[in-house]
Amino acid sequence: MTLEDDAREYHRKDPPGKVEISTTKPTNTQRDLSLAYSPGVAAPCRDIAEDETLAYDYTAKGDLVGVVSNGSAVLGLGDIGAQASKPVMEGKGVLFKRFADIDVFDIELDIDDPAAFVETVAAMEPTFGGINLEDIKAPECFEIESALREEMSVPVFHDDQHGTAIISGAALLNAAEIAEKELSTLDVTFAGAGAAATATARFYVSLGVPRENITMCDIDGILSETRADAGDLNEFTEPFAQGVDDGSLEDAMEGADVFVGLSVGGLVSQEMVQSMADTPIIFAMANPDPEIAYPDAKTARDDTVIMATGRSDYPNQVNNVLGFPFIFRGALDVRATEINEEMKRAAAAALADLAREDVPDAVVKAYGDEPLQFGPEYLIPKPLDQRVLYEVTPAVAQAAIDSGAARHNLDLETYRDELEARLGKSREMMRVILNKAKSDPKRIALAEGEDEKIIRAASQIVEEGIAEPVLIGRETRIRRKADELGLDFDPVVANPDDGDWGHYVDHLYERRQRKGLTLMEADELIHRDSNYFASMMVEMDDADAMLTGLTNHYPSALRPPLQVIGTAEDAEYAAGVYMLAFKNRIVFCADATVNLDPDEEVLAEVTKHTAELARRFNVEPRAALLSYSDFGSVDNDGVRKPRATVQALHEDPSVDFAVDGEMQADTALVEEMLTGSYGFSELDGPANVLVFPNLEAGNIGYKLLQRLGGAEAIGPMLVGMNKPVHVLQRGDEVKDIVNLAGVAVADAQENES
Repeated sequence: MTLEDDAREYHRKDPPGKVEISTTKPTNTQRDLSLAYSPGVAAPCRDIAEDETLAYDYTAKGDLVGVVSNGSAVLGLGDIGAQASKPVMEGKGVLFKRFADIDVFDIELDIDDPAAFVETVAAMEPTFGGINLEDIKAPECFEIESALREEMSVPVFHDDQHGTAIISGAALLNAAEIAEKELSTLDVTFAGAGAAATATARFYVSLGVPRENITMCDIDGILSETRADAGDLNEFTEPFAQGVDDGSLEDAMEGADVFVGLSVGGLVSQEMVQSMADTPIIFAMANPDPEIAYPDAKTARDDTVIMATGRSDYPNQVNNVLGFPFIFRGALDVRATEINEEMKRAAAAALADLAREDVPDAVVKAYGDEPLQFGPEYLIPKPLDQRVLYEVTPAVAQAAIDSGAARHNLDLETYRDELEARLGKSREMMRVILNKAKSDPKRIALAEGEDEKIIRAASQIVEEGIAEPVLIGRETRIRRKADELGLDFDPVVANPDDGDWGHYVDHLYERRQRKGLTLMEADELIHRDSNYFASMMVEMDDADAMLTGLTNHYPSALRPPLQVIGTAEDAEYAAGVYMLAFKNRIVFCADATVNLDPDEEVLAEVTKHTAELARRFNVEPRAALLSYSDFGSVDNDGVRKPRATVQALHEDPSVDFAVDGEMQADTALVEEMLTGSYGFSELDGPANVLVFPNLEAGNIGYKLLQRLGGAEAIGPMLVGMNKPVHVLQRGDEVKDIVNLAGVAVADAQENES
């Protein structure tokens, strides 16, 4: 099948289309329905009648955008009419929802007259928190947007104009820095004089490019004052008329620093690229074929050609999805009256800044594991980089507040956390821990300090103020790697081969001499095994916590800290806990990594330590000891173990959390089963701490929940240790390392209290 055939089937498959409406409140009972509709709905209606701003509190208005088009200029298809444009508008709604959690009604209007179009859209203001105009031909699109901005008190944004301007503007900010050129000195040539081109040119002026440095060309050549005097230009292109002789695009590109193509493919030759200034910047954004092919432009000359296109198969794709979802998210959340120049500039600057940061592993994997590092091949973030939501959106919101466009104020730090929480429950939970860590950062030893991921994680840990990382390894190698990665980071390094670590050797020998360890072997372990070195740093209070395991098997990584640091005074056993984050639920699973076949005593200890961990995440624990029996329904040695554990916990005066069992997993997790059949249970709601009867069940169970249940897993988090130690999984990403570092710091804070 061809791509077109696949697309037809994709849209036709039942249910047809790409969007649906779902409810956000319960509708399971008669009372639910009476609240959702008559008679209960009358109460908020009366309140809104007295104060229309309450529509933002009582309805979805503040989270709803109208995507409005008449289908007169659909990208790649032209004037196909309102009805035929509907799949595109639905698609736009999908992008709003996918990237910024904004709901959309797509509105296709069979109206060509601009005045009638404006009147119709303006009448819909009570419905929407913002209007996104889409695929409307020029010059009518200018008139429509201008009139709606004047008439409506919610943001109106024509993405075809401003989206390209903002994203390419972000690329321009970074390209100019790489080329070591100031915006105020750039000579810029445009191919194209339509809506996107004129809006982009105006935005570049807003960023700092002098208007007189912009030469714009259309199909008839340079927009000159001669042509303006002859009435050849409209009110939107006339401001870019140059006082030069009429000429061609080839003439305009000679000596130019920047070429911006928003026209048609194949216009530009290698010779035209060769005529440009040193280190030229080329944004060839015609779709599907750019004005000059990426390989042709890059090989046209010997110096660096900094290039962006509109295509996803080349570096630096100028994709509007990096803009409109996040601009609207910020505008909606402050109830902005408009999207102004200050907000657009803030979005461009935030995107440019984000491109200079270390790129998450998940993004690198999504784009084929190709290196993504700030430079000529990476000017702007990738669309699948989730950080755009909580980096760009707050910048837009702040600009709206500062410029007076906002009707609602926000605490930007809290707002950033709320945005990150939209990406999943695990983000919300980890933010609790990371904020705790930032309140009192601790010194954390990273045993595998020469590993690239560890170095990247250490840089982020420092930047976010989570901890004070100490990288274990050779300083020259670590610093060289940090430089190669482009990290603005001055690592703190402890090199086992460089320095006087005799006290570490002596202490290790003292601890293990009756376990068969000789002094020579202790010396070898300290100087050759970074896990023993890091463990000794923590044991000797030179560090507050440690992380290891990224390049080792779990048992091998765990053995040194167990031998050196040991378990806590009130613990005989350590255990590995995973936090599983579902859409609306958090569950802690133990033990998933350490104890093969625990007895009642071990299970009781694991339960208590896991409950303590849950409370560090601000989760009040409700623990269930799992089995295939429900409260005595089966009686054999296997089910007696969790049953006896529960009895011991109930008799333990130090246990101040709800715990019960033995019970089956569905009994523990389904409230109706628990309260309906077992009303005597100590649990007043579904369990959020699941204690498995053995390691095999725990490991299988958490992985089934993760893979089939769609949960995000954080961990394993090691509990029961005398001092904070966490063992990473081989293959963990940088974000996993940062998260466990935050958990380790929170553990260290807890130990001090």
